[in-house]
Amino acid sequence: MNLSVQTSSLKKVCSEPRAALAQKCFVSPLEARGVGPTPFELKLWNKYRISNIPSLIFLDATTGKVVCRNGLLVIRDDPEGLEFPWGPKPFREVIAGPLLRNNGQSLDSSSLEGSHVGVYFSAHWCPPCRSLTRVLVESYRKIKEAGQKFEIIFVSADRSEESFKQYFSEMPWLAVPYTDEARRSRLNRLYGIQGIPTLIVLDPQGEVITRQGRVEVLNDEDCREFPWHPKPVLELSDSNAVQLNEGPCLVLFVDSEDDGESEAAKQLIQPIAEKIIAKYKAKEEEAPLLFFVAGEDDMTDSLRDYTNLPEAAPLLTILDMSARAKYVMDVEEITPAIVEAFVNDFLAEKLKPEPI
Repeated sequence: MNLSVQTSSLKKVCSEPRAALAQKCFVSPLEARGVGPTPFELKLWNKYRISNIPSLIFLDATTGKVVCRNGLLVIRDDPEGLEFPWGPKPFREVIAGPLLRNNGQSLDSSSLEGSHVGVYFSAHWCPPCRSLTRVLVESYRKIKEAGQKFEIIFVSADRSEESFKQYFSEMPWLAVPYTDEARRSRLNRLYGIQGIPTLIVLDPQGEVITRQGRVEVLNDEDCREFPWHPKPVLELSDSNAVQLNEGPCLVLFVDSEDDGESEAAKQLIQPIAEKIIAKYKAKEEEAPLLFFVAGEDDMTDSLRDYTNLPEAAPLLTILDMSARAKYVMDVEEITPAIVEAFVNDFLAEKLKPEPI
């Protein structure tokens, strides 16, 4: 049996950079509805990492596992339910068919075998997409020149074939033909795409390495960390701050003017983050927390101002933007035991939230 979870309101498809203004960077979709969420709603939003609405998610009622993250496309593409229960298919099966280069050359998707693949959801009408494409072209060149087997597949969200051709002419990689709307839609469904630009990076077996390719490309201009396996702990930056909206986040604020303080903070948190991630990965579930270290910069100042946090450092917090709630531990010394107890108490719902 399948169950569905739906949230509804307006959907913002083109994900604009939100680092410049705190009110744009840290506003959740629930706030955009203009009504207060219930505690049950908040748990669902955080559990399924909802970042845009409307969203429709199909679950296996027996296991509770996600069957399909992009149910709205399923309903549109399969209104009679012929493909029910709409479970995920292997990338190799979904991508099967001809792929194009911008010179008109056609290659079979089998040419991707043995390569890392970036699946790039983008459109010419979206300004952040065009900005990312310029950076991605350079990243693609550097990775190929380093001898890595890597290919990118452009999955267009353009509104006309003419726009697709104009945009694709700037790209040195492959694309799903614009006329193959069914395959483009199946790829959107496969990865539950909620906004663009989105870059999904796959290993040679077609398994997802990261859904945050956009952030990785912007943070790693020299591509030294390709293929960008996820880090248990991130250093807060303009490019990854949008992830604060994905669910509860542990953020350890430190005095970055002290040499090595940020790195030491990451090393302190990392074993705890790895333990949490491994525990939930074993259950085939998303980890219930993201982990960040925040130094002293404009982004951190904006976050402190928005959440009304004290200027203390070190300062241990858990921020839940969807719930507009914060949990703060202001102690003189942060130890692994303190962090682990703080995390465990949060997960056990023993902490009392303060409003943001």
